Amino acid sequence: MSGSWLPTIAAMLATAVGLVVLWPLRAAGRRAPFMVMVVAVGVAGSALYYLVGTPEAAAPTARTGEPASLREGVVELQRALERDPQRADGWALLGRSQQALGNLAEANRAFARAVQLAPDEPELLVEAAQTRAQADPAKQFDDTALQWLRHAQRLAPGSERAGWLIGIAQRQRGQDAEAAATWEALLPRLDPGAATALREQIAIAREKAGLPAAAAPSAAATAAPAPALTVTVALDPAFAARARLRDDASIFVIARIPGGPPMPVAVEKHRLADLPLRVTLDDADSPMPTQPLSALNEVEVFARLSASGQANRQEGDIDSPPVRVSLPHAEPVPLLIGGP
Repeated sequence: MSGSWLPTIAAMLATAVGLVVLWPLRAAGRRAPFMVMVVAVGVAGSALYYLVGTPEAAAPTARTGEPASLREGVVELQRALERDPQRADGWALLGRSQQALGNLAEANRAFARAVQLAPDEPELLVEAAQTRAQADPAKQFDDTALQWLRHAQRLAPGSERAGWLIGIAQRQRGQDAEAAATWEALLPRLDPGAATALREQIAIAREKAGLPAAAAPSAAATAAPAPALTVTVALDPAFAARARLRDDASIFVIARIPGGPPMPVAVEKHRLADLPLRVTLDDADSPMPTQPLSALNEVEVFARLSASGQANRQEGDIDSPPVRVSLPHAEPVPLLIGGP
């Protein structure tokens, strides 16, 4: 069978995926003691916020539910792969689509098959390693995931994502000095905002390893304050009156790249009891130092009511309509959860 089926199915899936939030969320509270990691990036990625620390991780999201068209597209893709199973790109697309549906075990298996067929594609290796970590019950980069990341780094020495995730894997193993060295090697390639955020994690790793603090960056690298985005979040009164909300429900405020890579660029977690909220998202809320809020000209912002108190999308979770804004943005961005 020819490979012409993949663009058609990819278009079907892309249309459906356009209706959902494919990208994961940061579950840590503001300025958490350790910025636990995200299984991020590739064309569609997933969070791994609780890989090192304790905050909950996040998973792919939908605004009000998972459209049937996405599930149907996955079924069609699975059938196509049964007929033409040697398509690495098809298996990778299946992995991303399963992620969008929250099927992490299936996504992991699909990415593993893609890597088996295309073992020398750096971005695929990184994406597969991230997915494998998120699918792991302990949210750990196991030896296979780490092997994929190191191979990706050998193939693409400039890969910031591979280097960042290798550092996370090292920290999980208690190799704090090695993690600090891995991340320090990334600093020359980062913009000032991303470098500042990464230095905070390097400082934590060095302290854990019993190493002296790194030299402070030059004044030129820290002179300009990073831009911030103010967001207000409220519940629609009619929705609040009729909804049965759990006392332990949480609110996640998320900024992401519109139609771009899956990494959320800033995320905060708050209690439902804190509503109405007024929060300020900045580089300190970035789940990945190599992709800070300050590096963007435009973001899409939305809020999620998580009935379970976890960032992973569960039945009953509600997302506000996303708002697209240009940066810098002076006025607060209003978000309404449960509105018409």
